[in-house]
Amino acid sequence: MLDYSFAHWIAFFTAAVLLNLSPGPDMAFILGHTIKSGTRAGFSAVFGIWTGACLHVLLAAFGLSAVLAASAVAFSAVKWIGAIYLVWLGIQALRSSGEGAFLKAAGERLGWGRIYRQGVLVSLLNPKVAIFFLAFLPQFVVEGAGPAWLQLSVHGALIIVVAAFIEPPLILAGGRLADLVKHNSKIGLWLDRGLGALFVALGVRLALTSR
Repeated sequence: MLDYSFAHWIAFFTAAVLLNLSPGPDMAFILGHTIKSGTRAGFSAVFGIWTGACLHVLLAAFGLSAVLAASAVAFSAVKWIGAIYLVWLGIQALRSSGEGAFLKAAGERLGWGRIYRQGVLVSLLNPKVAIFFLAFLPQFVVEGAGPAWLQLSVHGALIIVVAAFIEPPLILAGGRLADLVKHNSKIGLWLDRGLGALFVALGVRLALTSR
């Protein structure tokens, strides 16, 4: 049960590290919140992203993500919901006056919860993530190593474990910039503007993607 070769693990963890280092909406979301509101906000964001990733892994393990891959209607529905949500987040940031209207200041418990929920939705409403897991994880299913759903679940969980070693150091580094932002409202304003433009661009990019 779950007996793999050393070469298998080398290939898998190499791919998992490269996956977690690649830039995308998730990383932008995490670092944006970290730089604007500090490390606690960054960890709230990353926990939200990880929660969404866990749900994607479960969907892939039990075959539900196949619906997105097979159905153009389902893919389009999730894609447009995700794109609209990202654009809405971006507009909120663009309308901010630099006083934390979009990203709550570190220390506000409600703000952390809101950031967490946003992270879950940003991850969950990206059909490309679901299809990626559906295409990526089966490559590491080995005949005779156990039920496919179990192997998919284990490998999917390990991708998130790898993220736990990569993303926290980035949050801690970004937290240093947060101290500067707190004492300079103009920097906070331009960070809101930049982050808002980034999320609008990511939303448009997601809307233009195809299966």
